[in-house]
Formats: sequence, C-alpha cells, structure tokens
Amino acid sequence: MSRKKNALTEYHVGAVPESPGETTYHELAKWISNVTDDSNEETEDQGFYDGDGTPETDVISVKKTYTFEGMYDDADPAMKFIANLEFATGEDRKVMFKQVRTDGSTLEGPATLTGIKVTGGDATEYAAFECAVSWDKKPTITP
Repeated sequence: MSRKKNALTEYHVGAVPESPGETTYHELAKWISNVTDDSNEETEDQGFYDGDGTPETDVISVKKTYTFEGMYDDADPAMKFIANLEFATGEDRKVMFKQVRTDGSTLEGPATLTGIKVTGGDATEYAAFECAVSWDKKPTITP
C-alpha cells in the first residue's frame, strides 16, 4: 500500500443547480494550508440479554464536516464564491460539495457552509480564510 499526501485530495464547492447534474464547481485549494476532518458521530450504548450485558455501541448518525484554513484571495473563484455567502442565512448557505479522494473515489452532495471568515489576523499577515462544509445527507459515493 502506498502513502499519498493530503494535498492530492481535491475539494470542490458550487452553487446548488436548478437542474440536477448541472453544478459548476470551483476547486478549493489555492492558499489552503490545512483541512481538518471535524466530523461528528452520535452513538448510543445499550446492553442486551442475548449477550453478556456488555454495552454495544450503535452509530445513530454521522455528520461529515471539513474545516478549511488558509489565506484569503479574492481572485480565487472558490474563495470568492464562499465569501459572497458570508452574510447569507438559511437556504442561501446551501451549496454542492465534492471531494475526490486519493484513491480516485468521489463523494458528492448537498452541503451547508458555516464559519466563513475572509479577513482578520495579525497586521503583518495576509487576510485569513476559514470555513466549514458539512454534507446535509450521506453523499453519493462513486468508486
């Protein structure tokens, strides 16, 4: 098994299309220095009489979230797309999100943007960029 660098994973965002399959994606990569998997799993532990009483863990739900950090560049199409949603709320924060993993598999589906930051930091630094993207349901997985 070969190791592959994280930078080979691709992340794309785009507007929710009016017709399925017509999403125009923008790759979120330029000036991004860190992507963190901030996913959350809800679990429930229960023991049963048909076992030995030891609690079994059942995964109730999975919310897959990625947090992106870097430097803001208003000339980058993906960052500009996200920055334009900084003050949006509700349905206006809905996007399409696609991840292409290093094994070539693609995960794609509707998502929500949160924690948008396109400014701030020390005076000697470039403007900060940050956002989180969470799929709203299990994404379509294409091997």
